[in-house]
Amino acid sequence: MIITDKRGPRDKRHYRLRRWVRGTTGKPRLAVFRSLNHIYAQLVDDETGRTLAAADSRSKEFRTANPKGGNVAAAKAVGTLLAQRAKAAGVQTVVFDRGGYKYHGRVKALADAARAGGLAF
Repeated sequence: MIITDKRGPRDKRHYRLRRWVRGTTGKPRLAVFRSLNHIYAQLVDDETGRTLAAADSRSKEFRTANPKGGNVAAAKAVGTLLAQRAKAAGVQTVVFDRGGYKYHGRVKALADAARAGGLAF
C-alpha cells in the first residue's frame, strides 16, 4: 500500500494527544516539530497563547557548532539550548508534547538533552 498523505495521520495523532496535553503558565508545553532537515522546539503557555522560549536547528547559535540540523546530534544540541533558554525564562517543569511523532530517535534525543539541561518532565 502506498501512502500519499504522510501529514494527515501525524496530525490526527497530534490532535488526539493535544486533548490531554495542555501548557500553563507554571508548567508550559514543550512542543516538538521535526522536518527532514531541521528540528524545532518551543515552550508554549496555552492559557495566554504565548511562546516563552524557543530553539531550533536554524538559529545562528546552533549553526556555529553544528553544520547539520536533521540528525540526533542536532536534536541533542537543540534540547540543551532550549533548556538554557528555559532556565533564563524561569521555567523549571514542562509538559512534553511529542507532536504526534514516535518517542524515538531525534524526538527522544531532544527530550533527554532537555532533561539533562535541567528541565523536569
